[in-house]
Parts: sequence; structure tokens; C-alpha cells
Amino acid sequence: MFKFLIFAAATFFLYKLFINDRKKKAEVKANNTEELAKEGVLVKDPVCGTYVSKDSDIRIKEGDTVRCFCSYECRDKYLESKA
Repeated sequence: MFKFLIFAAATFFLYKLFINDRKKKAEVKANNTEELAKEGVLVKDPVCGTYVSKDSDIRIKEGDTVRCFCSYECRDKYLESKA
């Protein structure tokens, strides 16, 4: 019985350690994305809100504004909404 309690405590500790590590990695990734967006390296897809590279291959030009998209589906949805 004592071995089971030690095993359960160790498993719980490792689980908490793993979950906390995943949360920290997600926070770092979100902060990194925000920093790149502030610097102008990334722009937000106007349809789904995903951040994409400013040099994305999928883009359209509207006057002086260039809109970048994460996929052809998002680009097509945007063009349909403008029509």
C-alpha cells in the first residue's frame, strides 16, 4: 500500500510538472508572436485572425493596402465578402 501511495504521488508530481511546462511554452509562443506582430514581421489574416508572414505568397492588393492570408480558402472568403 505504501508503494502505491509513493507511486501515485510521483505520478501526480510528474503530471503537474508536465502540465506547467506546456502552459509556459504556450505563453512564450504567444509572447513571441505578439512581439513579431509589433515589429511588423507578422500581420493578421483578416478572415481567421491567424498571424502570417508579411512576405506571404497568398496576398491581394487593394489600393495602397496589401492583405496577406494564411490560405487560399481565407483569401477566397475575403474576396467573396467584398463582392
